[in-house]
Amino acid sequence: EKRGLRESRLLENLNKMVQEANEQMLPTSLEEMSQKLSDISKRLEAANHMAERVQQRELEAQQNTQLQANMEKLKEDWAEFLKEQQRLKEEVDEEHTKAVGELSTRFSEKKKDLAQFSL
Repeated sequence: EKRGLRESRLLENLNKMVQEANEQMLPTSLEEMSQKLSDISKRLEAANHMAERVQQRELEAQQNTQLQANMEKLKEDWAEFLKEQQRLKEEVDEEHTKAVGELSTRFSEKKKDLAQFSL
């Protein structure tokens, strides 16, 4: 919407410049006509430069918005990753505790068996 308004104003300014040029361009001499065309060309170049600057600012604003959205997405993904890592760590810790318990039980049984054979 802002872009449309800016472009509309720019086009209105260009139209006004063309109308002024048409009103002032009653060619009395080739030299005068050449000077007026040069002035009009400079004004058009300035208007073109202004339009390019407006477009550049809009592009930068759009890129900043996209960058912020990407950063938010990355933060969300990172938080999800950390949650998943915590869940996996808890699973591994639980499995480790179970395995240590089973090994302790087996070791105790083997120790008893060994004690029986030693007698």
